[in-house]
Amino acid sequence: MSYTLSDFDYDLPDEFIAQQPAEPRDHSRLLVYDRESNTITDDRFYNIHKYLPKNTTLVVNNSKVEKCRLLFDDGSKEIFILDTANNTTVQAMVRPGKKFKKGRTVELTDTISAEVLNIDDEGLRTLKMSPSLGHQVYEQYKHTPFPPYIEQNESLSEKYQTVYADDLGSKAAPTAGLHFTDDLLAKIQEEGIDQAEVTLHVGLGTFAPIKADSIEEHTMHSEWFKITKETAAQLNNAEHITAVGTTSVRVLESALREHDKFTSTKMDTDIFIRPGFEFKATDALITNFHLPKSTLLMLVAAFTGYEEMKKIYQHAIDEEYRFYSFGDAMLIL
Repeated sequence: MSYTLSDFDYDLPDEFIAQQPAEPRDHSRLLVYDRESNTITDDRFYNIHKYLPKNTTLVVNNSKVEKCRLLFDDGSKEIFILDTANNTTVQAMVRPGKKFKKGRTVELTDTISAEVLNIDDEGLRTLKMSPSLGHQVYEQYKHTPFPPYIEQNESLSEKYQTVYADDLGSKAAPTAGLHFTDDLLAKIQEEGIDQAEVTLHVGLGTFAPIKADSIEEHTMHSEWFKITKETAAQLNNAEHITAVGTTSVRVLESALREHDKFTSTKMDTDIFIRPGFEFKATDALITNFHLPKSTLLMLVAAFTGYEEMKKIYQHAIDEEYRFYSFGDAMLIL
């Protein structure tokens, strides 16, 4: 079946968009959907170990969000660093765009400037920063890149990291993992459930709006991921795999499309998982509730089935679940 963008639209009252995480973080609500019985159960995330298969391996994305938003003049000037070629040259989104014209050097403070080397077709700037990015002078201007639907609150920075975040490089948090605490992970391990770590650095391309009405015409931005030799061995021996978040799914499914089994891998992926996709690695999924018309929602629909996804989301709205990055979670079995 061919789907259009409007097939993945839904109405969500603004008050359902979570502005703060649950406290403690594992006290968020949990919707459990069983694909075999087509049933929904409402619970709390701290009980997730009661639903996970005992033979599963929990796969988490250990990428850490970097403070890549540089704000100057009380936020009126912004450089959002997307990529670094070296310690002075970056690719970035900027604001206001009219100040960052090609060939111009923008004085951001008395000591920091940015020379505009190039502007690409999407308006992204290649900038030469002075001084180099490792300089301490930048520290006071660095901010966490919260999504635009969350009130920008730097006091929430630590809560916008998973407890197992380790490998710095994401532009947004792999939010399904935000619900775990150290104690809950220990409890899951006591149940005999293994945990494996992969790394995928989340880029803004994951959240880029789809412009084509036919979703098949959308091209995903690529994101870099890594699987270590030790993790590959773990995954090859796993009887059942539960992916924590859509980013972990992208790693798992991309890796098995390159090889028949998991191997030590470092590569980019632009995989677009949508209804009709054949999953080769993922048996269960923990994820948050995603934005309308997003590629993340399409991935969920691919995993549950389209009509089933609509049923799950309608239930979540009817039961007043909290949505998006700081919102509640679902477990799809």
